[in-house]
Amino acid sequence: MKEASTDTSAAAGDKNASEPTLPPFTVFTVNQRRWIVFLAAFAGMFSPMSSFIFYPAINSIATGLDATVELVNLAVTTYMVVSGIVPALLGTAADRYGRRPVYMAALSIYLAANIGLALQSSFPALLVLRMLQSAGSSGTISFGYGVIADITTEDERGSYVGIMLAGPNVAPPIGPILGGILAAKLGWQWIFWLLAILGGFCLALLIIALPETSRSVVGNGSIPPRGIYRSLIPFCRQEKDPKQAEETIQKKDIVLVNPLGSLKILLSFRLSNVLICNAIAYTVYCCIQASLSSLFIDIYGYNDLAAGLIYIPFGVACLVNTLIWGKILDREYALAAKRHGITAAQAKSKTDPTFPLEAARLRSSFLLVGMASVATCGFGWAIQAKTHVAVPLIMQVFVGFSATGLFVALGALNTDLNTHQASTASAAANIVRCALAAAFLAILQIMIDGIGPGWSFTIFGFMMLLCGVSLYWQVTIGYRRRIQAERSLLTQTSL
Repeated sequence: MKEASTDTSAAAGDKNASEPTLPPFTVFTVNQRRWIVFLAAFAGMFSPMSSFIFYPAINSIATGLDATVELVNLAVTTYMVVSGIVPALLGTAADRYGRRPVYMAALSIYLAANIGLALQSSFPALLVLRMLQSAGSSGTISFGYGVIADITTEDERGSYVGIMLAGPNVAPPIGPILGGILAAKLGWQWIFWLLAILGGFCLALLIIALPETSRSVVGNGSIPPRGIYRSLIPFCRQEKDPKQAEETIQKKDIVLVNPLGSLKILLSFRLSNVLICNAIAYTVYCCIQASLSSLFIDIYGYNDLAAGLIYIPFGVACLVNTLIWGKILDREYALAAKRHGITAAQAKSKTDPTFPLEAARLRSSFLLVGMASVATCGFGWAIQAKTHVAVPLIMQVFVGFSATGLFVALGALNTDLNTHQASTASAAANIVRCALAAAFLAILQIMIDGIGPGWSFTIFGFMMLLCGVSLYWQVTIGYRRRIQAERSLLTQTSL
């Protein structure tokens, strides 16, 4: 019996020894990944920062360029339109050719545009250069989602999405304050000089200290990068895997980039409700922010500096919940796995294709939808009734808190469902949300003048309720359709 036991143990040992050891998902350490995501967050800050820093200075810019406020507001709308188009063109390039080259090209354009904006003195130049500014900054958030897909797995992705979105959410509290101070004390041109300085600093940091993470270029990080893909500060010193490197090179030779690849995702029925909900939340978010300074100047008699300070409560709520909701998503993922009878490790390894990923990401979001709907309506009627200034500020805190949580949840789910083309998927979401936001921003002042802020934001509040319908569809019907599609693909592959 003892000999039999020994033989069995030896056989088991031989079996374990013969089994290949799976490589880690990424060779980057936790601290390295945090640094990488910090850089992605810093770069992602510039798109919303360029919007929010602009709002308090609209009146000053109109006066300085001898233009009307309506014309200067057109620069806001065109900025939004370009923000929707350009990431769709760059997202596939980032997924295919790597993160570093696209980051550097985009931020170089952004730097040049800001220098031009600081030096120009006519409305046509403002309009054109604002579009160029948007072209340089708008893709950075999409690139950030790609970076996160490169270096994280599903069970930890929520926290990293939260960290990455902390960069863009610094803009609401900081941007308007800086814009108001600079416009009032130094002149509106210094808004663009500041953005040029920050953009140049970020570009230098990326060149020096951002490693290439794209799995189509460096795999899990173990393939040493070359040329433009190599950061000046080396991160990982793993030996080159010739087989993996050869496969990667072959893939780069065969696969062609489709600059409109995000349109395929845009037309994907299984993601339509994620994109719609994200677009509605973003539209409400933008319309409240775009109207804040003008409403408070008109109704409460604020100046440019004070109009910048009123963004602080909203921005702080956005920033705080960005970090909180990422942790909540990781906890919800683990709880969903437990309810499903598996571990989080089994869920992320896709051993059970029926794992309810949609519910894991969106289960807590219904509370956010209800909060945003009520607070949006309350904001409009508080403004119309000319209540104490604290009331609309509190309402916008709830809107910012809930909208930001939705962005984190929907962004994580979109990345989960499109891991191998995360930047492209984020660009697809960007098309929908920027198109809808631009349309409503173009008529926002007309709505407020025509039916008043109360009814205008009541409409936006009911739009938020549609998010709840979209989320329910995604968690139920969307989940079933995804499972059917994956089973069908598995059947075709096995034939």
